[in-house]
This record gives sequence, C-alpha cells and structure tokens, in this order.
Amino acid sequence: MSYCVATMIDAGIVFASDSRTNAGVDNIASFRKMKTFEQAGKRALLIVNSGNLAITQATINHLEQDIRRDTEPNLMSVHSMYDVAALIGTALRQVRHRDGPFLQESNVDSSACFIVGGQIAGEHQRLFLVYPEGNFIEATPETPYFQIGEVKYGKPIIDRVIRAETSMDDAIKCVLVSFDSTMKSNLSVGLPIDLACYNRDALQLGNARRFDEEDPYILHLRRSWSEGVRQAFAQLPSFKW
Repeated sequence: MSYCVATMIDAGIVFASDSRTNAGVDNIASFRKMKTFEQAGKRALLIVNSGNLAITQATINHLEQDIRRDTEPNLMSVHSMYDVAALIGTALRQVRHRDGPFLQESNVDSSACFIVGGQIAGEHQRLFLVYPEGNFIEATPETPYFQIGEVKYGKPIIDRVIRAETSMDDAIKCVLVSFDSTMKSNLSVGLPIDLACYNRDALQLGNARRFDEEDPYILHLRRSWSEGVRQAFAQLPSFKW
C-alpha cells in the first residue's frame, strides 16, 4: 500500500507521495512514485501513482517511450491537461490488458491509480485522478484534492483545512500532516516523502524536496502536531450528564 495526495488551490498545486511499496517485519522496499515532465514556458506536468509497482512503472515507461520516439500524441505534444489524463488512462489500460491476466493467475492485484496535474500554455491549471480502468475525473472547487492509496487517515485534516484561498505554505503543512496521520496509523505508508509544488501560471515546476526519517522539519512537525492535538483535546468542554 502507499499514499499519494495532490491538492489544488488558487496559488497552485501541491503534490506529495510516499515511497513505500511493501511492508513487513523484515521486508520494506522504497521506490519513488513521483514523475515530472516539463517544457519551461510551455507546460509543467506532475504525476504521482499508487498500486501495483510493475503496472505503474510500465505505464510511465510507455509514456516516456512515446516522447522519445516522437509518437503522436504524447505528453509533450498534446494541447490540454484533459488530453494528458486521457493518454495516461490509455497507457494504463494497455499495460493492464497485456500484463493483468498473468498477474491474476498468481492472485496478484494489477490495479493502479494516477494523479496528474499541472498546466499547459493556453489553459488554466488542472488536476485529474485516473482510475485503474483508465477513466478519470477532474478536481473542482468543491473537491479540490485527490488521494490515492491509503487515504482514510489523512483525509480529515485535508477536509478541514484546504480551501481555494488556502496559502501554499498552509497547503504544504496540511499535506505533510495528512502523511504523518497516515503513517501513525498504518505501517504500509512510510518515509521518505517526496513533495513538489507547482505555482499557478508559472509553466515550470516549482520547489521540490524529499523528507527522510531524520529530516528536522518532519520531526518538528510530528512533535508539534501531536502536542497540539493533545492540547486541543484537553481544552474541550467536559460532557455533562
């Protein structure tokens, strides 16, 4: 299991993904689940994924090969983010159609999901969730974020904090707290965490950072959030019979 999230606000889009693909007492593997595609001044795309690692890697490789071979259409030639989501969905369907039956014979789940967002010159920033079947939906002002993987533990904080007017700094804190809440309750999600930001209308990728187990900011955030939750709980009015 894994956890990825992307949230779109007026200021831009914040993406984050963990890197854990397997968990057990003595079996933990890490792979990067974030991929970027960029033409400065023309387009900035960012993709995060969860699900079967072989399926997600094969899908990304398929998309990259189309770019290298100049196959039309490809991620660097289409004219809208809608087309980008459609290309990912098509590639995912092709990979699952090819590999899925063999995985099912071994009772291996072949499902995978992708979140893709960013901006192409000529349109506004957009954010999409691509389902295992290859179909997809777009984020709206009413639903400005997507989660994939182990979503339930990190959802409450995002629901309470994220609004269109939320600042980029607050959105980053919110996303990282959602990861801390998830990691606290589920060992299948873990550090390192990859974080990347896209600033609206920049048409190039913004800041990116990886947080590991010894990162001082993550340690401080975790401690401060835990203490703050305990203090808020202690201040709640007592129930009167």
